[in-house]
Amino acid sequence: MNRFENKSVLVTGGASGIGLAAAKAFAAEGARVVITGRDSAALDRAKAEIGPQAIALRNDAGDIAAAKELASAIAREGLRLDAVFLNAGIAKFAALGDVDETLWDQTFDTNVKGAYFEIQALRPLLERGASIVLNGSINARIGMPNSSVYAASKAALISLAKTLSAELLPSGVRVNVVSPGPVSTPLYGKLGMDAATLQTVAAQIQGQVPLGRFGESHEVASTVLHLAAPESAFIVGTEIIVDGGMSQL
Repeated sequence: MNRFENKSVLVTGGASGIGLAAAKAFAAEGARVVITGRDSAALDRAKAEIGPQAIALRNDAGDIAAAKELASAIAREGLRLDAVFLNAGIAKFAALGDVDETLWDQTFDTNVKGAYFEIQALRPLLERGASIVLNGSINARIGMPNSSVYAASKAALISLAKTLSAELLPSGVRVNVVSPGPVSTPLYGKLGMDAATLQTVAAQIQGQVPLGRFGESHEVASTVLHLAAPESAFIVGTEIIVDGGMSQL
């Protein structure tokens, strides 16, 4: 299939995990793909994996000035956007008594404020009929201990999909959310846990998934592409959960 031939797509946080899987899938279907991230070396590796149609831009998803610079950089490339996957985010978990203002601000600056102002900055570059997909999380739907700040940030994104859809529809732009459950990505290695603790936590989480396994990045990416493609033109302001049934328990 070549659903995105002659289309331009932006994937934030596209250097690894779900973002990289989505960027590669978009490119495989003909898209010119812009990826962003904060690690220059990781971006270079991702660009090589995606192929010659990739553009890699170093950018901080939690910075408002960086959102404006991202829009300017894309415009300088002569591109207008047919799809945007706002995937960049951070996940830091802590019990209520251990949460400080820094953790709160880092989480909301990246996961909510950054996404909001990126949409604002990118709006003039969006083609009529463009699709914005936000990366949510089932943590917004389940009461997992120690995830209060992260879950709240993802709940805010889900709300934005509804309100921004109503605001952007007159411009022909749709906004939707894909909410992954536990997925095998480098994110789990960034939680600050030692290997033994991480293994224990992973086993506990896997035990809550009816399918009995973690998801794979490409399984989430396929849903992102569906929401970004014209085939989903009647899907507006909604959330698709990709979690192996975990949230149904």
